[in-house]
Amino acid sequence: MVISKALVWFRNNLRLHDNRTIAEATARHKEIVFVYVFDERHWKLSPIGQNMSSPRKLSFLWCSVIKLQQEIEKLGGSLLVVKGEQQEEVVKTMQKYQCEALYTTEEPGVYEALSLANVEKALMQKGMSVNIFNESTLYHPDDIPWPINKLPSVFTKFRKENEKQTSIREIVVSPTNLAMSKLQNLQKIAAEDFSIQEMNKPEKGTHFEAGEQAAFKRLSYYFDETDLIKTYKETRNGMIGIDFSSKLSAWLANGSISPRSVYQQLKNYEQKMGANQSTYWLFFELLWRDYFHFIMKKHGAHLFSKKGIQEEEYQWKREKDIFDLWCKGETGIPMIDANMRELNETGYMSNRGRQLVASFLTHDLEIDWRWGAYYFERQLVDYDVASNWGNWAYVAGVGNDPRNNRYFNILSQAKRYDNSGEYVRLWLPELKEIEGFNAHIIALLDHDIVINKVVVNRERYVYPIVDMQKWDY
Repeated sequence: MVISKALVWFRNNLRLHDNRTIAEATARHKEIVFVYVFDERHWKLSPIGQNMSSPRKLSFLWCSVIKLQQEIEKLGGSLLVVKGEQQEEVVKTMQKYQCEALYTTEEPGVYEALSLANVEKALMQKGMSVNIFNESTLYHPDDIPWPINKLPSVFTKFRKENEKQTSIREIVVSPTNLAMSKLQNLQKIAAEDFSIQEMNKPEKGTHFEAGEQAAFKRLSYYFDETDLIKTYKETRNGMIGIDFSSKLSAWLANGSISPRSVYQQLKNYEQKMGANQSTYWLFFELLWRDYFHFIMKKHGAHLFSKKGIQEEEYQWKREKDIFDLWCKGETGIPMIDANMRELNETGYMSNRGRQLVASFLTHDLEIDWRWGAYYFERQLVDYDVASNWGNWAYVAGVGNDPRNNRYFNILSQAKRYDNSGEYVRLWLPELKEIEGFNAHIIALLDHDIVINKVVVNRERYVYPIVDMQKWDY
């Protein structure tokens, strides 16, 4: 008999479509309370002395939650939005609304897992039930060929075995009526009530509209309206514009769209237009995302340690002044600085850029890789704890699939992906008059030269903090 009231605690599943947590709760209970908790950890200092989340990252999260709230209200329901320590707020809300059961999701991060464990312990001591669902990955962890503690240490084995034998679960349909979650006299809150500043669209670079509808709009644009998926494998390492890659990462990160929804769209496309290398490659990237999520679940806090899961004993430096130059995009290496300034202005950076700046920080500057991971955690609007920390450990050589060649020659990469210099001129206005590849090698040019009647000298751009002559291009 369905009589009790349940609390649905949204975490990184800010959607109505393909949300098993909602489906299970509404099927079992007559009354539901929806809640989202803005974790006070966002405003706390990280080990690099900065707030864990930047204003732009918080703004995107805020807008995503508000979009979810609006979608719930369209179906007759309510979403309670609060700020505080997660365990305290969830337990307090359960008691306030006399809920007897909690429905929520399991997240891959160590802090996230601890928060859930604390909530679960507190509620079970009060005789309340806790129902936890896995919503963040394409493959359900119960369906893959290994228990998590036996997960392969190499991605290729993970990919091949899952492709052979693991099915992807069916999509959960969207609810049509959420009147059972309607709360009376719910006080409206504004961003400033939570010390969040709503950020305007950046003047240039990638901008993500928040919410589930925006995610599906992008999905339709990329597959149906433009057929850009057809050339994804060839264009995915681009650096300018919105069309060189799928740009689904921000919505996947906070769960405004599920990886299964992306996969379903991919399969629909292949049925109509045929499969090719590009459609497979998008699937391949979804598998990498899954792998990082499962690896974090397997290794836990070990993945965040200096030596990483490889127990590699590197002598990482902790030179704050040098690190700050990297953060600000003032290293004197145009390809590095342009990417960092794009990150700081937009909260986004291309996949190619992320690899280059990570390689430069860890291998050229030999700065502790975790400092870079923390900075990305702060800045990225598409921050995903498993993908971020997994990729940083990977490039630094302390994570999965370590390779000796994860070092990138910055100038050869610049020649390959920005030979015209268009990207660095976009983000480094001090180089806007330098034509072609010269914008990348200004430090290697003569002290005073003339390009198109423009005098170029070292005062135009900061001097590089490493010797660029080591890079053969």
